[in-house]
Amino acid sequence: MPFLNPSHGPASDDSGAGPRPARPIPETPVAATDLAATRRQLLESGKSGKLDAPGLRQVLVDLHEFWLTSKGVELGIRPDSGYSIIAVGGLGRGELLPFSDLDLILLHDDMPPDEVAEVADGLWYPLWDANIPLDHSVRTVPQALQVATEDVSAALGLLEARHIVGDEDLSTLLIGGIRQQWRTDIRDRFPAVVAHAQDRWRRAGDIAHRAEPDLKNGRGGLRDVQLLGALAIAQLTDGMASLRPDSPGAGPQVAYGRLLDIRTELHRIAGRPREQVRAQDADEIGAALRIGDRFDLARVISDSARTISYSIDVGLRTAGNALPRRGLAKLRRSPIRRPLDEGVVEHNGEIVLARNAIPSKDPGLILRVASASARTGLPISASTLSRLADYAPELREPWPAEALSDLLVLLGSGHHMVDPIEALDRTGLWGRLLPEWGAVRDLPPRDAIHTWTVDRHLVETAAHAGSMTTRVSRPDLLVLGALIHDLGKGRGADHSIVGADLAIQVGNRFGLWPQDVTLLSEMVRHHLLLPSVATRRDLDDPATAESVAATLGYNRTLLELLATLAEADSLATGPGVWGEWKASLINDLVRRALRLIDGGEPARPESLSPEQIALAEAGGFAVVMSPADGPHTFRVTMVAPDQPGLLSKMAGVLALNGLRSHSATVQGHAGSAVNSFVVVPLFGSPPEAGLMRQQLMAAIDGKIDVLARLDAREAESPIPTIGSVSATPGVSAGTGASAGSTDPAVDGAGHPKTAVPALFAVAPPRVIWVDLDAADSPAEPGDVLMELRTDDRIGLLSRVSAVIERHGAQVRWAKVATLGSTVVDTFCLRLDDDSASERTRVADDVLAVCPPPQPRAEGDDGDGPQHHGGTARSGVPIS
Repeated sequence: MPFLNPSHGPASDDSGAGPRPARPIPETPVAATDLAATRRQLLESGKSGKLDAPGLRQVLVDLHEFWLTSKGVELGIRPDSGYSIIAVGGLGRGELLPFSDLDLILLHDDMPPDEVAEVADGLWYPLWDANIPLDHSVRTVPQALQVATEDVSAALGLLEARHIVGDEDLSTLLIGGIRQQWRTDIRDRFPAVVAHAQDRWRRAGDIAHRAEPDLKNGRGGLRDVQLLGALAIAQLTDGMASLRPDSPGAGPQVAYGRLLDIRTELHRIAGRPREQVRAQDADEIGAALRIGDRFDLARVISDSARTISYSIDVGLRTAGNALPRRGLAKLRRSPIRRPLDEGVVEHNGEIVLARNAIPSKDPGLILRVASASARTGLPISASTLSRLADYAPELREPWPAEALSDLLVLLGSGHHMVDPIEALDRTGLWGRLLPEWGAVRDLPPRDAIHTWTVDRHLVETAAHAGSMTTRVSRPDLLVLGALIHDLGKGRGADHSIVGADLAIQVGNRFGLWPQDVTLLSEMVRHHLLLPSVATRRDLDDPATAESVAATLGYNRTLLELLATLAEADSLATGPGVWGEWKASLINDLVRRALRLIDGGEPARPESLSPEQIALAEAGGFAVVMSPADGPHTFRVTMVAPDQPGLLSKMAGVLALNGLRSHSATVQGHAGSAVNSFVVVPLFGSPPEAGLMRQQLMAAIDGKIDVLARLDAREAESPIPTIGSVSATPGVSAGTGASAGSTDPAVDGAGHPKTAVPALFAVAPPRVIWVDLDAADSPAEPGDVLMELRTDDRIGLLSRVSAVIERHGAQVRWAKVATLGSTVVDTFCLRLDDDSASERTRVADDVLAVCPPPQPRAEGDDGDGPQHHGGTARSGVPIS
């Protein structure tokens, strides 16, 4: 805290005060040797276990208060004396640590300078002579208020001021004045307060992910909780009430107490005022607090820091929204509630529940809220999380398809998923969805090469995998496998084997098909196979590739999933783990193994049901809607006389009615097109089938320009720009676990987070051509498969179909699957000109209507939109 040297006399010459009683000030101030000796005795007795950390702090507070009170009386600092001693810092908070400075203010009522200097010398010199660390200042009330106005650090310190001895009315005048000034000026000072915190975070780093964390100044540390208290004094937040008592970390107050105890033991063990927990001290601290070894201590620190980080995010955001308005801002209407999903809206820069949402009757609401947050980049309201934690029931096993789809949307959003998952985890909701998560939550890595705790590493791996989903034929299994590949750690056995068993348990809960559960389990079991073999075995030995292919059961899909997972896992481990050397070795091994694996089965059309055949043979137009799996899922069958341009119009009518296609089959029979779609309404109930039949007929007659209306609908979409919305002045939206950077373009991990529109794709779109031969039934001469892998957008199927139709290609049949936010569309085409140049033109035009890839972080491979020729049936590069 800024201080004024008492020898220079801070008071004015004319105090205007009447006669004061004489002060019994000794000619030679006595050193505080008794205080220093008692401090040493306390610390030594503490080492023998007589005092725990909270007890030691309280005794130190009582000891110093007693000494200051006695010294104040000796110096004549009594009621009505015009002097008082005020404590700030640790003593002011009542939590003095063994080697913390004494932060003291000698407050006076504009007394004569010589007298003030004499009193100050009588107070300061005994402490200096006893080598007691001291941070001191001498102020009048106006001077202290002026300092608080000019210096954010001083203001935050003075908000913790506490009267010790002397003129209590004078102390009350300062303490009340500081708080009133803070509340009055907070609107103008709030950006500086945020900048002050961000600067501290940038210098000290994120406690949860630092090898030697700064418990006091780091992000998620003690200073952040004190900042929450300051915001509560300004009446902008409710202080420490951000988390439920039963959430991980049991709330910020408990987390604060844990870090304070660790810091107390750190002081005691180090014998000096140290803030960083060093590796050589960790075991001793853990043992003193009965936590365990250094790994157990690291887990407690991470858990506490992440709890506080989440609380400070919520606190800053809440405070920003609560700032008092001035001028014309007072006349503005309340922020509009914009719908984002069923039961989910955006309000005032946050994700909240719709007014008609009933969490107790909607188990899937948790995942819809989280996926909406990831898609838009908007943070989830703390009140929404609390309401979900209180009332949302657990999803029944197996999960409905809608819930799995929302989870895949969340996991497919790249690094935009980190903040909503962290918010769910800190409030106990993530563990409700994935009970196995508790074993890895805040689990420190045993290998120094790892940057993150195990749970955060899993999230980071899934985030990297989300940018690679178009490389594989099963993007859903890729992100799910990335999320759980290390779930077996912390259980005292081989984590790959334990994790494979857990993957079966998780896959069954998610509602995957049995064959997909097996594939997911094999991904987890063998997720280290490719890096291990590629870096330790002779790749020129034919037995190497043969052993890999045999281990994987000659499963091409599993091989491509493991190749992509290996890269995502390495990128999420730490800097330098993934590089050209490792990538080249794994790609070489994959190519060699692929040569030993059959090409795999091409996509095939599904058989028509008797009801669909009857509709087609009846002729004319028909639209039939029936419930499908899940309360919000419907199957729509559309029949019309076959003609060019029909598919794009059918898909466009569905999109215009707010129906999101999860899957589709496109076929024909008896001169009619028979197209079946599984759809989910964006909001509310679906339209009547009769209305869609009329719209379809109007679109075919040219009365409705479907593509033009889709463009207009997309332009009016309520989904805002990801990361560009900031509800809090000076605070970027979505500052959760990855926050801590003041660079507006990246989060704390260096990932891009701002100015990324929701229209952009996390993974680059790809077009893959597959030549069919005579053995590929039901192929006919001239048939070719075009597989599109891309992120979804409004009316994507309609747009892609229009491109195909514009090139004069005939769609013989098609299969469409939306796996989360990734679309895998397979079209069996008959091209008039099946040349390489025509395929390139078709692919380029198809890619042009796909969401373009978002800007990538520095050092990424820059893998942009592309299309492949030949007979490749996977996203794994094949030479």
